[in-house]
Formats: sequence, C-alpha cells, structure tokens
Amino acid sequence: MTRPFRTTRRIANLRAGRNDWYRIENKSAGPAQVHIYDEIGFFGVTASDFVKDLAGVTGNLDVHLDCPGGDVFEAVAIFNALQQHSGDVSVYVDGLAASAASFIAQAASPGKLTIAKNASMMIHDAFGMGLGNAADMRQLADLLDRQSDNIASIYAERSGRPVNEFREAMRSESWYVGQEAVDAGLADQVTAGRETSNSWDLSIFAGPKPAPKPDPVPDNPVDAGLDFDPDLFLSLLKEASK
Repeated sequence: MTRPFRTTRRIANLRAGRNDWYRIENKSAGPAQVHIYDEIGFFGVTASDFVKDLAGVTGNLDVHLDCPGGDVFEAVAIFNALQQHSGDVSVYVDGLAASAASFIAQAASPGKLTIAKNASMMIHDAFGMGLGNAADMRQLADLLDRQSDNIASIYAERSGRPVNEFREAMRSESWYVGQEAVDAGLADQVTAGRETSNSWDLSIFAGPKPAPKPDPVPDNPVDAGLDFDPDLFLSLLKEASK
C-alpha cells in the first residue's frame, strides 16, 4: 500500500486514533523524567504543548528517547526548549533516535548523552512533499537543503566535528548502534540499556534497519483489499491433499 505521505506510524496505529507521544513526570527526588516514545508531530501533540508542559518543570531532566523522528520544525522547537532549560539535561537513547529525534538528542548537556549498547541512531537528509510547478519544486529543494545544513550544524556544534562530515553521512542515511554512535560523535557514552519494542514502520527509510513488524492482517481478506479466488484456493487444496 502506498501512503499519501511518509510516516513511520503503522496502519493499525492510524486506526487507533491520536495518542500522546510523550510524558513528563515530576519526581519528589531526583531529576524530572521526560519520555518521548512516539512520532514527533503528525498525529501527536504539538511542540507548543510540549514546551508548555516543560515550563512547569524546574531542575534537572532525564530525557528518554524511543522515537523514529517526525516534523523537523516541531523537533527544532523541542531541541531549543531543552537547550534553554535551566537545569542539566541528560538524554538516554533507549531504543531508537532516528531522523529528527537524533538532533533532539543533541540538546543534552555536555557529557550527558547516553545510548544503550543495543539502541540505534539514524541521521539523514530532510525530506518533504510538494505540490506545484517546477519553480515550486525548486524552492522546496532549496528549503530541504537549508534544513539539512541546519541539522548538520547541530551535530557539528556539539561534537566539534566538521559540518561537511555530517552532511555526507546524512546524504547516505547512516545508522549507528551503541558504540558506533559514540565513535561518530553523536553520543557521549554507552550503557547496558533496557529492552524496547520496535513499533515503527521503518520501511520509509532506505538504509539498514531493524526488521519492522507486519501490520495485522484483517480476518476478512476483502476488507484488506486483497484479491481472493475461491476456485484457485480449492484447486491448490486438492493438490496438497494428493
């Protein structure tokens, strides 16, 4: 099935309706806990809602990520809100920090970006959709290039590595597991981590990735838009019984 736009949310998730994709918990002792465990934007809440909730939290933050990315501008707003937070921000990549989530992770305070040894990060060029004439498409391409340069500068500023190094890796859609993210300058250290489920349809990305779980098959194949030939089915059944 070809979807009208690129999103990692599965068909089953779409049928379930809108879900909150983060939670913020104040703790009586220790840092407040922030979990971003869903797609950013699209079918989630807006960055303005996230920032409004974050404004009620003071002190240090522990931000946990298991996120396939999402809307670049929403993610930039979240990144800036975390960077401007008054306390220390520790970021933990628990399962996946892909696309926009990979640069949200860079909002961590110096030395406080941790990835689980079996968790993944992915960086790639910005992508989008357009409708219009050739001039409109060229403008969209220019916008995507500017946003990709902007994202690469976030990785470069935190890591101290050249912007061009990250632009090259982004063009190739690069995946990093555990220590590989540290070696690439995208994380500070590795931890043992904890098991998380892969609930995202990562087939929209081009490079190597964990195998996505299939969407559940409806009981009635007609509902799924599948062709079903009862005569062919009976003939195959007879052949199998010989």
